[in-house]
Amino acid sequence: MEETRRVLLHVCCANCAIFPLRRLKKADSEVFGFFYNPNIHPFQEYLRRREAAEAFFRSQGVRLIIRDEYDVEGFIRDVVFREENRCAYCYNRRLEATAKMAKKGRFGGFTTTLLYSKQQKHELIREIGESAARRFGIPFAYEDFRVGWREGIEESKRIGLYRQEYCGCIYSEKERYLGRGRRQTKTSMI
Repeated sequence: MEETRRVLLHVCCANCAIFPLRRLKKADSEVFGFFYNPNIHPFQEYLRRREAAEAFFRSQGVRLIIRDEYDVEGFIRDVVFREENRCAYCYNRRLEATAKMAKKGRFGGFTTTLLYSKQQKHELIREIGESAARRFGIPFAYEDFRVGWREGIEESKRIGLYRQEYCGCIYSEKERYLGRGRRQTKTSMI
């Protein structure tokens, strides 16, 4: 990573931002957060994550840009019948928006907190980030933030940060509570 430069950090949620933000600051980067997550379901979950991100970034003295767009219908329309590829679509949509914002804001590069989670498809995120970088002519600041996974979890618990139970979309919510690939079919008589 280059010395002292402005980096736009896509933020999926406050917990996942803890370690990447710490790392970027240690690298003498001026960091701005960018909250853009039109995939999160339901709306109350979206609000909780946005509010947690706002509070966390305020507590860190770091500016957070919020693209407050809740388009769950658009997300579902775009992934229906392609659910197995929904993560690629979701990563692409968010990283493309981040690259555009970084270019428009004259940042030195962009990255994402998605690279922090052990639950995400890391190599796919990297591939999509690098592709968006080429397309928009702005560097993708790749770093494997998973090395700080435990540290980020411990810190989020210590400071009492809201911790969500699933990635964000309606499909990941179902997988979290019902199990991957399962359908709930239950017949009852009352």
